[in-house]
Amino acid sequence: MDGILLIDKPKGWSSFDVIRKLRGSLREQANSSDTKAKIKMGHAGTLDPLATGLLVVLIGKATKQQQDFMKLDKCYEAEVTLGATSTTDDAEGDLSNYQEPDIDPPQKEDLLAVIDKLKGEIEQVPPRHSAIKIDGQRAYKRARNGEEVEMPSRKVKVYGYKDIQYDYPLISFRVEVSSGTYIRSLARDIGEQLGTGGYLSVLRRTSIGEFNVDYAISPEADPGDLVSRIITDQ
Repeated sequence: MDGILLIDKPKGWSSFDVIRKLRGSLREQANSSDTKAKIKMGHAGTLDPLATGLLVVLIGKATKQQQDFMKLDKCYEAEVTLGATSTTDDAEGDLSNYQEPDIDPPQKEDLLAVIDKLKGEIEQVPPRHSAIKIDGQRAYKRARNGEEVEMPSRKVKVYGYKDIQYDYPLISFRVEVSSGTYIRSLARDIGEQLGTGGYLSVLRRTSIGEFNVDYAISPEADPGDLVSRIITDQ
């Protein structure tokens, strides 16, 4: 089995959960008596357990193209909650109130001005709870151990925001970004610049390069259906 499989990752699943489930399903479809049979598999960009949406799974020889797929631009649907901060910059972390309750919330024009600043090529600081390696160790592991982790900033591209909706404390929008952009960091930075604090409360990835979640399949689909959906002409 060689090719790519477009998966719509459910909320609460890690990207590794998806890979593990698919390996079992593909072994079953192949009628393999060896439950430890190797099926080479990877993916083109992790989604956190909180997030849903498109996971491009690479199978067999397609795994050799992993770095090419990782470089592709991505689109997301996001919801940001203002008025609090999170240790992980999303709803999975410990939340702390940030804004005093008697302070008037920002107006929509304030939000649009901040979003306009967070567009184009920008310097972004990744979340401390991320898989980026700092001195050879994953940042999230060091953060979980209580270490003070200083994350270096890096240049990313935010191509634009669409369908911006605002009803304090919630903001929702669609955004297209370059590889390496953290939507959690955008949420945090929007909250900081508005003076309210903010964290990512909902995230769904809708596309990676030319691949769209509309053509994705559940990782819990019938093994035969999964095999029939493997794209082999890449």
